[in-house]
Amino acid sequence: MATRRAPKGLDHRQRDESGKIRAKRSDTLVRTLRAEYGESFAAGYRANMTLGAVLKKEGMESLSQLLKKKKR
Repeated sequence: MATRRAPKGLDHRQRDESGKIRAKRSDTLVRTLRAEYGESFAAGYRANMTLGAVLKKEGMESLSQLLKKKKR
């Protein structure tokens, strides 16, 4: 029996079986996210800061919001 992979979602994240895009955890380090989104991700923040800390300082609720802000 072949395993079925969920379709790719926003920013290369995968959807779970219900179709919901998996969220990045707030304790994910900026250095980890830079490996995925590029060295300019969260410019001005230390690599050992967490996503949750960056979101709080930026007044954002999610990684998606932060990425949209970056594109502007």
